[in-house]
Amino acid sequence: MLETIAVANYRSLRSLVMPLDGLTVITGANGAGKSSLYRSLRLLASTAAGGIVAGLAREGGLGSTLWAGPENVSRAMRAGDVPVQGTRRSRPIELKLGFASDDLGYLIDLGLPTQNGPRSLFARDPEIKRELIFAGAVARPATLLVDRANAAVRVRDDAWSTLPRRIAPFESVLTEIADDDAAPEVLSVRRRVRGWRFYDNFRTDRDAPVRSPRLGTRTEVLDHSGDDLAAAVQTIIESGRRDRLDAEIDRAFPGSTVSVREDNGYFSVHLAQPGMLRDLATDELSDGTLRYLLLVAALLSPRPPELLVLNEPETSLHLDLLPRLGELIAAAAADTQVLVVSHAATLIDALTAAGGVERRLVKELGETTIDGFGVLDGPPWGWGER
Repeated sequence: MLETIAVANYRSLRSLVMPLDGLTVITGANGAGKSSLYRSLRLLASTAAGGIVAGLAREGGLGSTLWAGPENVSRAMRAGDVPVQGTRRSRPIELKLGFASDDLGYLIDLGLPTQNGPRSLFARDPEIKRELIFAGAVARPATLLVDRANAAVRVRDDAWSTLPRRIAPFESVLTEIADDDAAPEVLSVRRRVRGWRFYDNFRTDRDAPVRSPRLGTRTEVLDHSGDDLAAAVQTIIESGRRDRLDAEIDRAFPGSTVSVREDNGYFSVHLAQPGMLRDLATDELSDGTLRYLLLVAALLSPRPPELLVLNEPETSLHLDLLPRLGELIAAAAADTQVLVVSHAATLIDALTAAGGVERRLVKELGETTIDGFGVLDGPPWGWGER
């Protein structure tokens, strides 16, 4: 289980270290930084697929995502005794992301590119300056297992050894170091992070792919887009979870049942409702009904991910469905670690009543912090030096 997530200099997250539980609920007012935290986690996950540089580019580049406030926020600034103002930088420009679990941790440090030779058209791409894989909760010299500094990578078994291959500044050790014998911890972290699942902003408009029959193959985990809903539902049915599926649909829509039809390899979902003479296809369902079916398919996965992140799952749902959704999420948390970002009080109450731990984000002088957390209240964390 992940015990800590850490973000530095990403949008309003100047320096955030957050403890995680089996079910963590991220709350806060609009603009408090909930979306920034969610997006930073997605960005961290993209490292394991070699997509962090492209992910930053899609967000406008490193310059657009960096913390825009002063490098240091003094007590006098917080008290309003002096105006917020910049000073001469004492540290390099850096964006840092990381996590720690009960056995392994990982962090990545990105910065501005080094200009050598002719100017490249990719000069705005950030460079990976440092990556660490470590044992336990904190990266310290004694806990380091893999240490990447610019192009050089060291791994430790009984002693440190430097790998012969040098890593390009846009490459991560999670994708480029594949030798299980030389660095098994890299393989472990890569597999773990690639297994994280994020669900946000399912398309349910009239032209959404999920509203049309889709080519179906066995699908144990719903895609982040939700387009393979029919195949995911059929996989749930054939994996022995038909009773749970029926129970969740009946609780949300009393008397209703869901089924999947196949036509020449193309799958489609149909919903039978009381009083209707025929089943309704997905192109006939309301946005809220279809979105709830997508959430059910995600939460009843036959192969639960190590981390499941839901961003504002209450979107488009009727208020009456939120307590049921909270119970469904809490049940899923028995099999997988779940993080929910929400501003719906009804859902938040249902999740906390089921044992979820609320982390409320607040913003002061543009910086996102955890409400009630002082300097010494968070979990231990260290970024190391470049």
